Amino acid sequence: MKPWLIFGAGKGVGRHLVTIALKQNRPVTALIRNVQQAVELSAIGVNVIHGDACDKKSIEKALIQAGENPVVFSTIGGGDADHYGNIAIIDALDQAQISRMLLVTSIGCGESWKTLSPRAKSIFGQSVRHKSLAESYLQTSSLDFTIIRPGGLTDQPGTGHCLRYQNEIHGMVSREDVAEQLAQMAEDEQTYYQIYALVDPELKPHWN
Repeated sequence: MKPWLIFGAGKGVGRHLVTIALKQNRPVTALIRNVQQAVELSAIGVNVIHGDACDKKSIEKALIQAGENPVVFSTIGGGDADHYGNIAIIDALDQAQISRMLLVTSIGCGESWKTLSPRAKSIFGQSVRHKSLAESYLQTSSLDFTIIRPGGLTDQPGTGHCLRYQNEIHGMVSREDVAEQLAQMAEDEQTYYQIYALVDPELKPHWN
């Protein structure tokens, strides 16, 4: 059973990935900056490295402690993490010859930028552009990558109805379902070098 290394495990999709790993009795390591989140994850059996995903030495320490050739997930986002954090992770994996990375970005990245509304571009545009840079950097690395672009994320319980799309689509999806999809794709070679949008066609915005 391959170990997992999760960047962004303190909350959201990354936190749900931790739950899946622990249920599978899978070795799981997380690089965590927030002290309280680090304490909580350590208490439930996660190998926690306290540090910052934008810091090369923190990343290298996490890679050393994660076990042999781990599957690496990055669900980090916000501020410098979207761009510099993910690029630092990709560089470190390249140098350590760790081959497998799954990167969570968002719908609107890359070629799907043109499908965003002007309002979405004004609100989320800067983050989406930074995530797009990270996507491009990953695609030109030596890694066996998969890029995952979720739709609008919710904290509703997973429905199990989330679907993968390779065309331009918008919609909603629960963080729990995104994590389940990531777990399914972790070692699936058919998903290597692919980009998927994740949307739950049955999930409607809560304000509808």
